[in-house]
Amino acid sequence: MASEGSGLERYFIKLRESGISIYDPIEIGDPDFWIPSPELEMLLNRELVGVSLAGLPLRTRSKVVKEHVCRALGYPVPTSFKRTKPRFPGQFFDTYVQKSNNLQVWNEELAPSRRYVIIRVSEKDVITKVKVVTGDTLSLLDTTGTLTQKYQARLITGQERTELIAGEDTELLRAFVQSGIDLKAGASPINHPRAGMLLPIRDIFERLRTLVGKGFMDIGSDQERNRGAELHRLVCKSLGYEDYRDDGQFPDVRHQLLEVKLQTSPTIDLGLVCPDSLDVLDVPKIGGKQVRHCDVRYALFYAKTDGKTVTLTHFFLTTGEKFFTRFPQFQGKVLNKKLQIPLPTDFFED
Repeated sequence: MASEGSGLERYFIKLRESGISIYDPIEIGDPDFWIPSPELEMLLNRELVGVSLAGLPLRTRSKVVKEHVCRALGYPVPTSFKRTKPRFPGQFFDTYVQKSNNLQVWNEELAPSRRYVIIRVSEKDVITKVKVVTGDTLSLLDTTGTLTQKYQARLITGQERTELIAGEDTELLRAFVQSGIDLKAGASPINHPRAGMLLPIRDIFERLRTLVGKGFMDIGSDQERNRGAELHRLVCKSLGYEDYRDDGQFPDVRHQLLEVKLQTSPTIDLGLVCPDSLDVLDVPKIGGKQVRHCDVRYALFYAKTDGKTVTLTHFFLTTGEKFFTRFPQFQGKVLNKKLQIPLPTDFFED
């Protein structure tokens, strides 16, 4: 059981006292019963790390893991687990126990908004780490080209080095933005967004446009991930945050509903979700309204590298709703029944 008095404990208590099962539907963003991905990851790490699965056959191991997950979240353990898709419909997630970095998804596509609970076990079959990611995030890790559907668009630079493509936020978000917010006052980039703490898209544009012309060292064995992390660090500083935080969830700067993309080629990889999608986002409701993917703000930086320094040359900012008005979408898809996704070596690191 989660420790008493913790911020996470309220999810456990409400689910336990409600008596609902893992099969009872919960609306994404429900303030009482939906556990957002960051909190879901923390709860599962708190309760599952250290659990031994040694000596268990694969089928039994899968069942035991699901039982531990139920207890960790406050759900009653069912007498038997139904063959639903996903296995935990109420919180919309599947579990995968991984000893290797080769994640295999059989006989179904990655679902954009589904959560994938990936449980790392040691050579001695002891749980050492739990990561929670959406299908959209997983799709960006696929380097094999086997995903059934992966959206892409083309970035065509124009005469202007900075472009504000959407002059204002989506109608849903406008009621919750506020100009001139000081983000140094205890805010973190990975906090959930809330009313009165969201900068208008124009403010974000003014704060980030100054990054054009700046550069950072191009180092590391995994170039794209390291480049993205360095850009993310610069973005957080320019927005006004005291610290840089990145938990691998979408969007990158969750507190501002801002996704950051670094482009060294014209092809924009978008994963499984179209930016203009009306699908709901895995964040708590704001003012009783559920944020959608189309409400997310997209910051795209085009850059050049000489192998030593990455230099930012162009900056574009838009809402998901207006994304394809500026960046033409590619068409086409590849079919494959067994998806093998190589997880990065640092996937389970904090």
